[in-house]
Amino acid sequence: MKRILVIQNKRIGDVLIASVIAENIKKVYPQCTVDFFVYDYTTGVIENNPYIDKIITIQEKELKKIGGLIHWVLKIRAEKYDIIFDPYSKLQSKIISLFSGASLRIGLVKLNKKLPLNFYTQVVRLLEQNTHICGKAIANRANMVVSVFGLDNNLIEYAPKIFLTPKEKQYHKLKGHNKPAVIIGVLGSTPIKSMPAKYVVELVDYVSSNYNVNIIFNYAPHQRDEALKIYNQCTNKENILFDIYEDSIRGFVTLMSQCKLLISNEGGSVHIAKALDKPTFTIFSPYILKEDWASFEDGIKHTSVHLLEEKPSLYKHLTSSDFKKIESNPSEMYSKLTPELIIPKLEAFLFRHLNNLS
Repeated sequence: MKRILVIQNKRIGDVLIASVIAENIKKVYPQCTVDFFVYDYTTGVIENNPYIDKIITIQEKELKKIGGLIHWVLKIRAEKYDIIFDPYSKLQSKIISLFSGASLRIGLVKLNKKLPLNFYTQVVRLLEQNTHICGKAIANRANMVVSVFGLDNNLIEYAPKIFLTPKEKQYHKLKGHNKPAVIIGVLGSTPIKSMPAKYVVELVDYVSSNYNVNIIFNYAPHQRDEALKIYNQCTNKENILFDIYEDSIRGFVTLMSQCKLLISNEGGSVHIAKALDKPTFTIFSPYILKEDWASFEDGIKHTSVHLLEEKPSLYKHLTSSDFKKIESNPSEMYSKLTPELIIPKLEAFLFRHLNNLS
């Protein structure tokens, strides 16, 4: 029986989309065991997943220390895995892979990147073009299995899934609130994924004034003060359920499962909503490449807005180094993605999914 490890030491959305590796590899080796090695704060998106046999967790700061890295190299080696998947290919995961003792080590790397050491026995290059509605980020993970093991196109699974327990399906915090609940991600996971607060206020006011819904704010626990400032600037607070909040990823998963749809900055919450089969409206940061992360967008159930599409002239003469400048300080470009550009698309999205216009 094959023993397989997926090393995915990155953020929540990355861990969730990497779960397609587990589902696809079990189509090749149905009796194999698949373990995931992830940061402790990301486990909520893969708990209870029937394709993942064990979740091994680590604190992010621990893996970045030499002593911690050596400890985990030895621990992973002792597990005697047959196959390693490394979809992120960062330095620490490369080292763990190299010394794992696995006979097959598969790394996902950039098209022209040269590897100074033989970290992997097989390299899968990033796809040059988007080949599937799932987006390049997911397609690249599925392609790690397909490229090495082969898999009939009809059998390839591209959609990440989240599996709820019977108890989680009985989530009760929204009982007594009879209007449909809409989650709005008022802050991105990082400042460079967060649109200007005054724009967020305008969007919240638009939704609360035009639709008969309850609004729930989503943000990271450490962002509560910033979220409260946004709430205090909103004009129609009676439709905002600010006290309903989950401070864990698994808690957010269960809350999202009971809500109608999600409006959010691009990030892990969007991938969670899609994995729960909830409609999503995504606002992309100006520096994020939409073709990589815009998964399953059909303009109906899942749609988005990006400054590049609304004002392509702003990007016309940008070089790759200029794009890096946007990434380090996106506020100037973000300020150009105004609510006037967002609301027409948002209105069409909400009209499709909310039948109770007030």
